[in-house]
Amino acid sequence: MITKITTKLSFILCFCFALHIQAQEKSYNGNPDTSFETARNLAFNEQREQAQDTLRHILTKYPDYHDIRSFLGTTYSWDGNYKKARNEFAYVLDKDPGNKSNWLAAIKNESWSESPFISLEMSKKALKIFPEDSELIYLKAAAEKSTNNPLEALNTIESLLDKNPQDENAINFKANLNQTLRKNTIGVIAAVDLYSGVFDPMQYYTLNYSRQTKYGVIISKFNFNRRFNENGTQIEFDLYPKIAKGLYAYLNIGFANTFLFPDLRYGAELYKSLPYSLEASLGFRSLKYSTSTTIYTASIGWYTGNSYLSFRPYITPGDNGTSTSGTFTYRKYRSDADNYIGATFGMGYSPEINQFNSSLNQEAIVNLKSQKLNIGYYFTSANKKNAWGAQFGITHQEITFDQGNYFWIYNIALSWDIRFK
Repeated sequence: MITKITTKLSFILCFCFALHIQAQEKSYNGNPDTSFETARNLAFNEQREQAQDTLRHILTKYPDYHDIRSFLGTTYSWDGNYKKARNEFAYVLDKDPGNKSNWLAAIKNESWSESPFISLEMSKKALKIFPEDSELIYLKAAAEKSTNNPLEALNTIESLLDKNPQDENAINFKANLNQTLRKNTIGVIAAVDLYSGVFDPMQYYTLNYSRQTKYGVIISKFNFNRRFNENGTQIEFDLYPKIAKGLYAYLNIGFANTFLFPDLRYGAELYKSLPYSLEASLGFRSLKYSTSTTIYTASIGWYTGNSYLSFRPYITPGDNGTSTSGTFTYRKYRSDADNYIGATFGMGYSPEINQFNSSLNQEAIVNLKSQKLNIGYYFTSANKKNAWGAQFGITHQEITFDQGNYFWIYNIALSWDIRFK
């Protein structure tokens, strides 16, 4: 019995010793600079897998050899492994934020991975450490263009050309930007609501014209609706004036002479950028039919990577109490801010977003129960001149004159914008 136990212990010890010897053989014991040069040659000769093995091997003993780790991240980026690259760049930037090369490589990785919002945020952070650096300014302008902010991109690249008028990259970028920069947009929207009962289909059409200026965006709209076998029109204006860096407003006013729209609608909201890619707003909307209804609203939004999430409540005071409702929105951006898929979920009734029967008794409808889900897909042509959108929505809503009973509303909307200088 003792002999068997001794034999087993000897076997276990030998096995552990063999593992120890194997681990020692795998540990790196060479010259890191020489091995790094070998890995670089392999990488530049299309042998990146072998190069990455070598780089990772060196890092087992020299984890803070930042040039090696950064180059490993760069090879991951070349291969399209942007998440792996992001992890390596995050490590070196945390340990050595004063190395500009690491910032450049990290920002380019986000740009190549079609994460322009992250690229823009990183460019801004890098410019705080390296102000007036031409390479970083160029990358910031490229990110602004990709996030659908061509005017900001133009201002950024012009600031670079003011300091370096012979910068060929900046000259070519500005020429390309001028070809695609279109400050004017004409758009049309066509939508229809289909009801499971009670109402006939209702049609909605909008013709709009917008212009981007250095002071903000101006939008004019002509709305046409066919509801309850009646036709009605409304003229509406939206303004988004810039107030200061990170601060802008929304102003709205609309006029109509039909019961299908409020006789007068107006509203205002203030938006403020916050740290950690957050944005908050606070405002109101007012709708005047036979009586006036004021809706107070706010929002909190968060940009994280190429995603955007926001929550918006609506509060409507009335003589019979206060009605509350809210919507949650999610968007997943692709190449830029005009290309995304989005979804909105809402609960509660608000005259701001449920206007089809807002000409009725306001006190009766503000407490209606309602749930809705909208899904939309938006995309542009390759030259960004045309933009299209398609949206499908479904709403489960209490009937105004038969509370406690519900109908379903199915909404389909299509949009098309054409942009020009």
